[in-house]
Amino acid sequence: MVPSRANVDDEKVSLGAAKMPSEYAKALGARLRAIRTQQGLSLHGVEEKSRGRWKAVVVGSYERGDRAVTVQKLSELAEFYGVPVSELLPGGAAPSPLGPTPKLVIDLERLQQLPKDKAGPLARYAATIQSQRGDYNGKVLSIRQEDLRSLAVIYDKSPTELTEELIGWGVLDPEARRAVEAF
Repeated sequence: MVPSRANVDDEKVSLGAAKMPSEYAKALGARLRAIRTQQGLSLHGVEEKSRGRWKAVVVGSYERGDRAVTVQKLSELAEFYGVPVSELLPGGAAPSPLGPTPKLVIDLERLQQLPKDKAGPLARYAATIQSQRGDYNGKVLSIRQEDLRSLAVIYDKSPTELTEELIGWGVLDPEARRAVEAF
């Protein structure tokens, strides 16, 4: 039996779709790439930071839209990047700026020099993060905006007020103000 012309065309379309990423997959991949580059990570940097959990080739294929990403994997990637899943999804809310956001970096050496009565909660929080990450370089510690929000609650201040205080203590770089403006 000879296939009808309509069946042949449908077959070409479905084969073409299998080879070419959908527009949504491309948009999702662009969001993944934007988040990764905002954090200053290369594909190999993702693999290193995740201790091999996320292979560079796999993340790259997600970013190109060549490989479908499951909801579970997307959720795990969002957690790895420290962003809500909604930040990875295209459309909807306005996307975050694509330029790198300033990092919130605690100067641990300066923190150790501060009186315990004022810096104690921050020192304990930083030690907990170091323990969770297995990161004991002892010089600096990158924290997320969510960490700063939690610390602000502990210190009974707004994130902006706490940022100004930490800058005054010499624990945060003045560039941290730009990260807080993104809240």
